[in-house]
Amino acid sequence: MTKITILDEGRLLEGGLTWSEINQLSQLTTYEHTTPEQLIGRAQGSRVLLTNKTPLSREVINSLHHLEFIGVLATGFNVVDVEAARARGIPVSNVPAYGAESVAQHTWALILELCHHVGAHADDAANGDWTRSHRWSQWRWPLIELHGRTLGLIGRGPIARRVAEIGRAFGMEVMHGSHSHPGGGDGLAPLEVIRRSSDVLSLHCRLTPGSQGFLNAEFLREMKPGAFLINTARGALVCEADLADALNAGRLAGAAVDVLAQEPPAETSPLLRAKNCFVTAHMAWSGLTARRRLVETTEDNVKAFLNGSPINVVNL
Repeated sequence: MTKITILDEGRLLEGGLTWSEINQLSQLTTYEHTTPEQLIGRAQGSRVLLTNKTPLSREVINSLHHLEFIGVLATGFNVVDVEAARARGIPVSNVPAYGAESVAQHTWALILELCHHVGAHADDAANGDWTRSHRWSQWRWPLIELHGRTLGLIGRGPIARRVAEIGRAFGMEVMHGSHSHPGGGDGLAPLEVIRRSSDVLSLHCRLTPGSQGFLNAEFLREMKPGAFLINTARGALVCEADLADALNAGRLAGAAVDVLAQEPPAETSPLLRAKNCFVTAHMAWSGLTARRRLVETTEDNVKAFLNGSPINVVNL
């Protein structure tokens, strides 16, 4: 039987999900997490390798002589050296758009938390601050109305488009921009216009060598004063120390991120203690419905490869 190894299943199957389809077709081995030191030993002999965040470098790919297919348990595939896989004729498949609804919803949860501080205000009521105030209406931060403000989105894939739909429902003006097409065109606004005009700027673009760290001190200086920054894409798109400096200096009103460059972060990560910055633990993708779509599409990807017609291929 085909040997299939899942390097970092993590909590993917929580809630009753299973690998029922590929279990019937293969000798399946799963690991919750794989370190760099464990990688070669665990992957050796596998015809199919499935990874989420475990990097597969050129050196690793070239050392796995039985490897014929790589499946990424995500939409982003920057953890795999796709050129090295292409050179060996190994298709790499991803899971497109499985989390569009879930991530868009989480994006809006972050935006609305910045606008309303619901958690902190609820805590104030629970711990007696409202009672002690003797006021019929009590708030610690002013509430921000989104109607008529500008939502800038860097990216226009399924998640960005869904975030845009919700933004329009709030009465916001929506603009899409692209890091790879900074001058705009074809329905895209110039990146300079996006960063200068956006009251809320949300990242929904791929992490590539060109986009890594593009949101740096220079970019932040050009953003609209008092704007919010949201990142539910990839942590390494942002220079985190620069963002923390902009927040602590009051140049931005707030930021909310679901992703960091290092996950889990070190205790010294600058965004964990930055002023008016909310950090969630890379969870936007993890709703049960979204994870079910991820598992089902991954199984479809594997079955299509075994049948000789790979689908969702990103490198061939």
